[in-house]
Amino acid sequence: MAARLVSRCGAVRAAPHSGPLVSCRRWSCASTDTVYDVVVSGGGLVGAAMACALGYHIHFHDKKILLLEAGPKKVLKNLSETYSNRVSSISPGSATLLSSFGAWDHICNMRYRAFRRMQVWDACSEALIMFDKDNLDDMGYIVENDVIMHALAKQLEAVSDRVTVLYRSKAIRYTWPCPFPMADSSPWVHITLGDGSTFQTKLLIGADGHNSGVRQAAGIQNVSWNYDQSAVVATLHLSEATENNVAWQRFLPSGPIALLPWSDADHTDFIDTAGAMLQYAVGLLKPTKVSARQLPPSVARVDAKSRVLFPLGLGHAAEYVRPRVALIGDAAHRVHPLAGQGVNMGFGDISSLAHHLSTAAFNGKDLGSMSHLTGYETERQRHNTALLAATDLLKRLYSTSASPLVLLRTWGLQATNAASPLKEQIMAFASK
Repeated sequence: MAARLVSRCGAVRAAPHSGPLVSCRRWSCASTDTVYDVVVSGGGLVGAAMACALGYHIHFHDKKILLLEAGPKKVLKNLSETYSNRVSSISPGSATLLSSFGAWDHICNMRYRAFRRMQVWDACSEALIMFDKDNLDDMGYIVENDVIMHALAKQLEAVSDRVTVLYRSKAIRYTWPCPFPMADSSPWVHITLGDGSTFQTKLLIGADGHNSGVRQAAGIQNVSWNYDQSAVVATLHLSEATENNVAWQRFLPSGPIALLPWSDADHTDFIDTAGAMLQYAVGLLKPTKVSARQLPPSVARVDAKSRVLFPLGLGHAAEYVRPRVALIGDAAHRVHPLAGQGVNMGFGDISSLAHHLSTAAFNGKDLGSMSHLTGYETERQRHNTALLAATDLLKRLYSTSASPLVLLRTWGLQATNAASPLKEQIMAFASK
């Protein structure tokens, strides 16, 4: 039931973070709105995992959490020979997060593929870099998004007494508490759904994608640009039997092309940011000369029905937090897929934010206070901005065939490949 509106405050500037004008409302103390400790807006991979991380944390056993998802609940039917082309590269650190609340066990019982080597080389030279480990530990895992969502949904159902999930529920309005509240005003964020129902929360977490409504409503600036490129994802069938545990990537002036191990020996996933001529592009994965490197497998055919195209771009929120608001995942950052770190950055946000919130809950502090939210922001911006900058630089560096830049990146690849400690640092950074 909607709260009774008593009066409307004038437009004010949020403090201490200056920004665009925001409106606030003063609500009657007699409000019958349900008050949640945390509301997560957006029930995709990152939003659902955030709700799981809090729902299973011992310091949140007495908290009320709400997860809002605009779409319907997805039901995963029995796994078949048809493989979804919507997959994610899951780092060991992300797998650890999923294990912490039991979702990884469900994934292991369904379907995934580990990769243990990664080979990257340039189209304009013979420069190459090979990532692997002496003991051939898993470097990462290719998992269908539907499988991850099914595992998260199963775990959310098991903590339904702590986490309420509302599907087909889209927030249409967020109202922030007045910075100078009166005696009869609400100190919480007020949320209105499309069906007219309302809720209040001590902390609103925006996990609603790169066009985040939470970020826009909070007045947080977002730096973004499009790459004028689209990615094509498809499922390939291989010609020969292969161990199929190597991830391949070759940088072309038109964009990188990647061959990711998937399922059994005759299926794999393909990403081509050039956007056309799939069979020809896959042929470009093979080096022009055979040296001390492993050649990628031959491709027999492309599953035509599996091809999907989506635009590429970069985005980064100027702030991850405001009083009673935190952004995670694509709501906070959007990255080029060439590094395969998109969802891993979101899962890293979850690990950090859950840690800071659990500490606040243990100490009996206000979950929406900036005293601990800023710790999350500082921690994640240091990591994410470095990764965003490096990915954008690589995209631009490898999008040219100018001789000086070709020589520069050739030397860089060769030097990095020869420097084992540097390669280990890169792998350690990517595995978080």
